[in-house]
Amino acid sequence: MFKNLTKEERAWVLYDVGNSAFTMLACSLIPIWFKSLAIGTAPGQITGDQATAYYSLSIAIVTVIVALLGPILGAIADHKDTKKIFFTTAVALGVVGCILNGFATTWVAFIVIYILAKIFYQASLTFYDSMLNDVTTEDRMDQVSSYGYAWGYIGSCIPFTVALVAYVLGPDMFGKIPGNLSKIIGFTVTGIWWFLVTLPLIKNYKQRNYVETEKHAIAKAFAKIGRTLKKIALEDKKVLFFLIAFFLYIDGVGTIIDNCINIGTDLGLNTVGQVIFLLATQVVAWIGSLVFARLSTKHDTVPLILVCIVGYFAVCLYALTLSTIWHFGILAFGVGCFQGSIQSLSRSYYSKIIPPENSGEYFGLYDIFAKGASFLGSAVIAAVKLAGGTINIAVASLAVFFALGFIFLKISDKQPMKNR
Repeated sequence: MFKNLTKEERAWVLYDVGNSAFTMLACSLIPIWFKSLAIGTAPGQITGDQATAYYSLSIAIVTVIVALLGPILGAIADHKDTKKIFFTTAVALGVVGCILNGFATTWVAFIVIYILAKIFYQASLTFYDSMLNDVTTEDRMDQVSSYGYAWGYIGSCIPFTVALVAYVLGPDMFGKIPGNLSKIIGFTVTGIWWFLVTLPLIKNYKQRNYVETEKHAIAKAFAKIGRTLKKIALEDKKVLFFLIAFFLYIDGVGTIIDNCINIGTDLGLNTVGQVIFLLATQVVAWIGSLVFARLSTKHDTVPLILVCIVGYFAVCLYALTLSTIWHFGILAFGVGCFQGSIQSLSRSYYSKIIPPENSGEYFGLYDIFAKGASFLGSAVIAAVKLAGGTINIAVASLAVFFALGFIFLKISDKQPMKNR
């Protein structure tokens, strides 16, 4: 597939291969490693319920910080010759944080380092997403964006497999040694992989769309964001209704991704079995993203996103049947079919309906909705559980987000494209 891409497109896709390794680790082994440090009766350790609460709180902290910083960083990075600098800095600090995470010996140090690494990781995605307008043309955005997710899913399997082997075989191979060598291996391999596959983008990226550098950039960025929000609300209904739709359906997507291990744990399923199924899901997501990339060359973007939304709606309802590890595997397969496609097509469609010279600023707003998502979904899951409901009912309740997202996306599609 890479042979059909230009040098810049290929370099851009490779960053998805790098950062997806960290995402995969965060969805699977990182919560397990955190709880292994946190839960216990020794001084400084906490209960399982407290560990779950603190981990969820850390994700919420990252979400709020990135949501607040995203538009500001994006607006500043729109200035000439600045986007690569911001991107490279965020990647470097994220990679360092990832590697250091493996050496944390207390749960407090672990969660603090993880929060910092996650913030820089999310910040790098704000700049990365906005680079799409610079590295390719509008008619190729769907295809290139889909390739990013597709190869990101399959590429992340390489370092994750090393981390998984170290986790599963660690005690037998290495013994109970100080520092937990399997954890160190997992984080270090992931960090190095993330850094190496990012180098082509750092080398080849050129910022073609920008606004001229001006004095007092930060203060003006705040003012500009306010004007942009007002402009979208009053004048650009296509972008407005898309962002509402995106927030709703991506909230469901994010909630399922963030809670995948918790879903299996609540059902009492084997942890290693869950992680192996999640690894297999990456392969399914790779295939699904490539299929939708091919479809995007023959069909409009919105109908393809709607298909993904319907697929997720069905997955949520299927959750009512969950009881065994094989049911979990079927659920993971269904998620994998649409996971990368719904994200990549949303990203490329948004790139088409926004002004390219302000892509960083607009993607900063986009990331508020993307990174702020899973708040409502997580609240729904918490409410259902606190009310005495099962995890099956909690996940099925997320179908409401996809139904509403479907409706608002249809409304957005009917709005005229604003002149750029």
